[in-house]
Amino acid sequence: MKNVYPVEIAKLQNDILFYPSELEFAAIEIVCFGQHSCPAAVKQNPANAQKIVLSESLANSLRFTETNTPLHLFADKNRLHIGPLVGIFSSGFTGFHNKPLGERSHFFSQLLSLNTETGCIPFVFGEQHINWDDETIHGFIYEENEWKMNDFPLPNVIYDRLPNRRTENQSGPKEVKRKFQKLYRIPWYNPGFFNKWDVYERLSDDEKALPYLPETYPLSSFSTIEHLLSNYRQVFIKPVHGSLGLGIHQILYDKHEHMYYCRYTNEKEETKLQRFSSLEALMNHVFRNRPLENLIVQQGIPLMRSEKRPVDFRVHTNKNNQDEWQVTAIAAKVAGSGSITTHVKNGGVIKTIQELFEDHQTILEIEQKLTKAALTLSESIENHLDGIIAEIGFDLGVDKHGRVWMFEANSKPGRSIFSHPELQEFELLTRKMSLDYAVYLAGQSITHAIGGIK
Repeated sequence: MKNVYPVEIAKLQNDILFYPSELEFAAIEIVCFGQHSCPAAVKQNPANAQKIVLSESLANSLRFTETNTPLHLFADKNRLHIGPLVGIFSSGFTGFHNKPLGERSHFFSQLLSLNTETGCIPFVFGEQHINWDDETIHGFIYEENEWKMNDFPLPNVIYDRLPNRRTENQSGPKEVKRKFQKLYRIPWYNPGFFNKWDVYERLSDDEKALPYLPETYPLSSFSTIEHLLSNYRQVFIKPVHGSLGLGIHQILYDKHEHMYYCRYTNEKEETKLQRFSSLEALMNHVFRNRPLENLIVQQGIPLMRSEKRPVDFRVHTNKNNQDEWQVTAIAAKVAGSGSITTHVKNGGVIKTIQELFEDHQTILEIEQKLTKAALTLSESIENHLDGIIAEIGFDLGVDKHGRVWMFEANSKPGRSIFSHPELQEFELLTRKMSLDYAVYLAGQSITHAIGGIK
């Protein structure tokens, strides 16, 4: 990571910038902040000081006002970039000053508060905050424990924090993304929500990822379910775009009774277990009003248990400031009584691995297996899916024989595991690394022409 330097705006004549005396640049003629640029005299700090000093006129031309955050400098040919400026794109703005993003405001305030630790200027904005004519954004910042709005140039990089698939598929956000990427060539990271079947199909071509993938098929016929039931005695039917465990059904076959059982959670969040004499009767009753083309069927895994309840694991991975994948959090999730998923909403309980096992060697082995699986799968997803991916939340299971399985990969993982007091330091780490990666990406875009300057 490059050094960061304090910034000062001073009453100096003309457009001028002094850079820290420990640095030395070739002839610099233009200073850039985000996508704004201005010709300027750029010189080494004459006072032998390790800080960046801008004249008022230069700061005004660049719309630069941030003097409370130490920042990076990136040199590219005859240009010097100060920042970086990180735009966090979202939706669902409320119009309320104290909670501009509703219940998500707390998360965003914590994210924006990491500006000093990461050496960047992050702000949150939506499509309505962009002024395309003068290429500025009236975005939200969080400082001194309150929300404020500032005008910014278009940023160096954009972090996608759209809240759901419905918003992502609307024409407005799609057009914003298109303009930033195509017209301004601004790197846009963590785009989109994963489709379960698309992820499975792409990873199944990777021999490193394949051992972690349960047998999975599109739900095209009853025979697909029968095939999996004959091999595994239980299957799960899942929506390809689902999240939070919604819409998942477990189907079991009792070969002694010759009966089929279906366990699921209904719209009232009640767990139901129904018995049927045939698979056709089960499907016609449970799925009669649902389009089957949006569902997948997956082999059931005999998971390890805690107090007779199934356990799976949430593992977060993030790209670090060296462009490498790193495991940033691991938590165990114990299923609620009678629930087919381990989600907290359905009665699941969050535990650390240390709470789950008493034996130190077992703890170490589970952590190592989960870490290896998550890093292998992260690299595979990055290699086989489109876009710049920088964070993933995995739902991984460990079966009774110690084998690790991937149930789901989430591009915008939920954060319920961080309600556990012993996992809160890792919550901070995941936030910090998402901005550390923005700094890395900005440096790459400037020095390797990934992005551009208007």
